[in-house]
Amino acid sequence: MKRLFSFLFLFFCAFGNLVAQLTKAPAYPLITHDPYFSIWSMTDTLLAAPTRHWTGTDHSLVGLIKVDGVVYRFMGNAERSFKTILPASDDAGYAIAYTESTPADNWMQSSFDDSNWKNGKAPVGDNKTVSNTLWTSRNIWVRRTFTVDDLNFNNLFLKLQHDDNTEVYLNGKKIYEHKGWLSKFNYLPLHDALKRNLVKGRNVLAIHVANTAGGSWLDFGIVDEEKMKGADIHNAVQKTVVINATQTKYEFTCGKIDLSLQFTSPLLMNDLQLVSRPVSYITTRVKSNDGVAHDVQVFLGAAADIATNVASQEVAAQQYTSSGLSLLKAGTTAQPMLQKKGDDLRIDWGYMYLGVPVAAKAKQYISPSKNVVSSFVKNDYSSVTKGKKLMLNTILPLGKVDAKGKESFVLLGYDDLYSIQYFGQNLKPLWKESGASIEKTMEKAAADYRKVLQQCEAFNASMFRDAQKAGGENYARLCELAYRQAIAAHKLVRSPQGELLFLSKENYSNGSINTVDVTYPSAPLFLAYNPDLLKGMLNGIFYYSESGKWTKPFAAHDLGTYPLANGQTYGDDMPVEECGNMVILSAAIVKAEGNASYAKKHWRSLTQWTDYLVKEGFDPANQLCTDDFAGHLARNTNLSIKAIMGIGGYAFMAEQLGQKETAQKYKAIAQQMAKKWMQMADDGDHYALTFDKKGTWSQKYNLVWDKILDLNLFPQEVYEKEVKYYLGRQNEFGLPLDSRKGYTKSDWIIWTSVLADQKSDFEALVNPVYKFAMQTPSRVPLSDWHETSNGRQVGFQARSVVGGYFIKVLEQKLSGK
Repeated sequence: MKRLFSFLFLFFCAFGNLVAQLTKAPAYPLITHDPYFSIWSMTDTLLAAPTRHWTGTDHSLVGLIKVDGVVYRFMGNAERSFKTILPASDDAGYAIAYTESTPADNWMQSSFDDSNWKNGKAPVGDNKTVSNTLWTSRNIWVRRTFTVDDLNFNNLFLKLQHDDNTEVYLNGKKIYEHKGWLSKFNYLPLHDALKRNLVKGRNVLAIHVANTAGGSWLDFGIVDEEKMKGADIHNAVQKTVVINATQTKYEFTCGKIDLSLQFTSPLLMNDLQLVSRPVSYITTRVKSNDGVAHDVQVFLGAAADIATNVASQEVAAQQYTSSGLSLLKAGTTAQPMLQKKGDDLRIDWGYMYLGVPVAAKAKQYISPSKNVVSSFVKNDYSSVTKGKKLMLNTILPLGKVDAKGKESFVLLGYDDLYSIQYFGQNLKPLWKESGASIEKTMEKAAADYRKVLQQCEAFNASMFRDAQKAGGENYARLCELAYRQAIAAHKLVRSPQGELLFLSKENYSNGSINTVDVTYPSAPLFLAYNPDLLKGMLNGIFYYSESGKWTKPFAAHDLGTYPLANGQTYGDDMPVEECGNMVILSAAIVKAEGNASYAKKHWRSLTQWTDYLVKEGFDPANQLCTDDFAGHLARNTNLSIKAIMGIGGYAFMAEQLGQKETAQKYKAIAQQMAKKWMQMADDGDHYALTFDKKGTWSQKYNLVWDKILDLNLFPQEVYEKEVKYYLGRQNEFGLPLDSRKGYTKSDWIIWTSVLADQKSDFEALVNPVYKFAMQTPSRVPLSDWHETSNGRQVGFQARSVVGGYFIKVLEQKLSGK
């Protein structure tokens, strides 16, 4: 009996671990709408850390519940609050002394005479638009003198952003050294070093920065962490978390009350107005767990930082009632509309809203973030209307709650006023094209609450069934993780010409907008569920060429740097890559829709780009492909396949348009190229990375379109040979991208897996990617670039390319199986 009990105990422990794994994620999507309105939990328990924007900057959501007067926290650990001791430039301007010539050895001492140095203002850097002192040489030495009157500190931090290698001295003593760069302000915990070397009266910070590559930058200050005001509160016990396509659901025990918390971003692709509508639901359901009724209040707070790029920006906030909703509104006082572009940025124009139906009789107020807990504990509802680090607070008085339970919800929305600048013209988001205000839009969202949740739950189940049928349980879980991330890396607008634009941001890469070789891997999700959105990803590139604004004979790489789509800003063209992408995806739209109307509309461009592929694509010159992080590569066999697929796709479209001679001509070209490719790329038991380097290999993920579009340019033996070879090259967390490095791109692995005809081979390629998603130590929104040996992120996060995980779903949908 004891052995049986031990067996059962181990079985249920193992099963419990399995269940936990099935609901694990590198990061958990909470509010997911577009590249700016995107909030995640990056820890397995929701209260272990503040919630964050996908870039890692705090965008804090706070959840508290009061049960018979006892307060529990269930969401968002306390944000740190800092008092400025020495301001960085985001707090206040400051003067520096500097030199770009090597100074005397004692340059860092407080007694050093810097009167012969130049005088300037911070920040220092090579970007004329944001630097107050221009620095373009290799080295700079900076000194800053300041006075301290009181040495009574709580916990000191050096606030620093630098590019590149840096050493920092305080009154002659080195307190920090780092090789590399910090792309944003870091708060470096140097309390002992700072306090030990600070003196009452005059102090000197001296910094040397060496610019080793790329840009240059220096900005710095000192801050003291403030003690949080509040009272002792309890932590809720998180029992489960479940992620599906449109929702993330948590279950907690809060003493004698059980709490269900659900985040719903209703990104249902059959309703583009709903996809565009920037409103998420946060639902709470509470019930007694001891058979006794308890007095319950639920507190939900959202930081006004959600409407800022950096927390030091001043915001104005207000509370008002409109359209049946009680609303809290906040936005920066500066409102710099579409004035910044780049990657590691957040929106600082427009306004965030926290809304609740008036019928809920909620209490709403605005407090400093550091007072948020104490205000709820002490029933202090005094409001502020302007400042920094504010919190928008809503208290839902649920009264007596028994085992039947009660449900309530709040709305979190964002009105960005104008979303994108498109060739000089500012565009409103799609949801505004009917003239609706944010208040009316949120009112409709509230009225549609039950219906939308039902639609989301139905789609969640349907999408999971699609993916499970196509590729099994683990594959379906990967698709669930990818769904919201892929959509929310885009913004939906309409062009001045009336065309739909679904513009991606190249997150955590270079911030490009509408990058074609990001569209390409992202496409399967949208082809599977709404090809109009893929058209929205291609329309801007077609317009760029067809308007004459882009004059090169091949397709552009991008439309600019997000959110400014005024023309390509990437410094290197990818001619074969982008021509192939545009033609292949146009052919995929024709296949998915069953008609060639989209191809007909852009036939001139498609013909020009296909002819470029015929001329330059088979044996590509030294150039970049979508895997540009791996560097330039000549004679790239996988890029050659892309050209062949593009030419074959063009022949397919010509046939659909009734152009039989054109179809026969280009199909014959593609067939000849495929035959020649097999001879030139052959390397025995596999095909090489390049035509001229035997003993190398690469994933031939571009070959997948031969199968999906039924082009039949390559024989089955090519697929079988490659798949067999890949299975012998896998590491613990996946198949490397090629023979040069151990890293991989998870989207390409899924594409490559579709080449396998045997279910066991498909699963053998996909399961290590699933293991990566479950076990990666990199706690960020799903990275698509990781090391296959240890599962660590190499780069990239929160990108739309994980929409490529749906390629197996797409294959099944297009095959009609």
